[in-house]
Amino acid sequence: MSGNNAKRIFFIILGIALFLGFYSAPQFGPAVDPSGQSFALSQEGKAAIGLFFLAAIWWVFEVTPIGVTSLMIGVVQALFLIRPAKEAFRDFMDPTVLFILGSLLIGLAFTKSGITKRIAYKMLDIVGEDTRKILLGVFIITALLTHIMAHTAVAATMFPILLTILALYNGDNSDGKPSKFGKALFIGMAYTAGAGSICTLLGGARNPAAVGFYTEFTGIEVSFVDFSLHLAPFGWATVFLIWALLMVIYKPEKSTIPGLREKAKSEYAKLGPIKKNEIFVSVVVAFALAMLVLQAVIPALKTMDRSVPLLLAGVLFFLSNILTVEDLEKKIPWNIVLLFSGAMSIGFCLWQTGAAQWIAIKWLGMLAGAHWLVFVLAVCFLVMLMTNFIMNVAAIAITLPVALVMAQYLGVNPELILYGATAMAGMPFLLLIGAAPNAMAYESKQFTTGEFFVSGIPASAVLMGVLVLMTFTYWPIVGLSPLLK
Repeated sequence: MSGNNAKRIFFIILGIALFLGFYSAPQFGPAVDPSGQSFALSQEGKAAIGLFFLAAIWWVFEVTPIGVTSLMIGVVQALFLIRPAKEAFRDFMDPTVLFILGSLLIGLAFTKSGITKRIAYKMLDIVGEDTRKILLGVFIITALLTHIMAHTAVAATMFPILLTILALYNGDNSDGKPSKFGKALFIGMAYTAGAGSICTLLGGARNPAAVGFYTEFTGIEVSFVDFSLHLAPFGWATVFLIWALLMVIYKPEKSTIPGLREKAKSEYAKLGPIKKNEIFVSVVVAFALAMLVLQAVIPALKTMDRSVPLLLAGVLFFLSNILTVEDLEKKIPWNIVLLFSGAMSIGFCLWQTGAAQWIAIKWLGMLAGAHWLVFVLAVCFLVMLMTNFIMNVAAIAITLPVALVMAQYLGVNPELILYGATAMAGMPFLLLIGAAPNAMAYESKQFTTGEFFVSGIPASAVLMGVLVLMTFTYWPIVGLSPLLK
């Protein structure tokens, strides 16, 4: 038996053992909140905690495809009577999951129609040959694209373009060795894909997932506009600070790339005039985004679920043959969609069985008397660490239900937890497994895992600094007070 297979079997058994251990363990003692009220943990809640550990271990160590672990979440709930099967599997088609599917369809249509390449080549023509401006331009385009596409799709689209830029930078004397410019180019692409992805609900699955949990727990809807109003400045501040940081850590060896502008013009010319497909995709996406934005001002649209405009756009792309059945079967990452489904199911399971509330009150003892800012930073730091080890949607599903309950007991505005945790979940700067753009960037062979980790330490510190700055400056201006009134 190979070492990898033995390790895999060990973690499979460990996950199952932890679940069965919690399921069959004697009843845990009640949790007592600061007011003296006692909360008992039901058998279903105890089993939900065990299921959470099983899912977390299987997700972290990928003992099976992550989507299969999600299926296991639903099966175990029904098999061990934690929740009825109808409830457990209903979360798999939660509107939040369908919103994610719609955003993936839009990203696929943008890439297939050629719009993303057209934007990138035009950017290179505009910024010219200064390496610092090129890096900034790449980061800006990457962040902008993540406003309307999943950051994984953006990274996949940008990667070949960045390889072209790197080849022009190296020139004829390239020996294949990594360069500081290459490190900044690809590490920065991964970081800014994350930073840009927190700016709208379309940037990453963890955004609608977090909003879904927040709405479920508080009963308050968060509109497309509200989300961007609070997090777009956060994301863009991070983009520019990451650029400045990388210019210090990996200052390019060359100040210019001769011939880049001409190459960009040549590649753009090969695309030809704007095609009907590009116009159609742009119009449909603009219409979908307009519907999401107008929800905030048109009463008749407020009751419409935010997944509807994106799914409608996806249907139109198939009706017009922009997308085909082959795209649906081969290019939609169904494994990832199932991951989101399972994350929603385990999150709601922890909440509905009372397990999240019990854990939250138990944790309160560790933060008793702590300043509210310490609590907020502790929650966000935990999410930031977790999202480097597991999928960010899973990090949100694991942390947010507990943190939202804790916030209410400490008098902290749960909306602050929503935006802070979502921002952290979008930017895993330490490990390659934290996000798909990180792993894609590594394929460039311009940096080692150690270099990525070392770069991520100051980048993560910058991220926490921006969180504090937003908490005390911008967010109060737009009506987000840190404490409940």
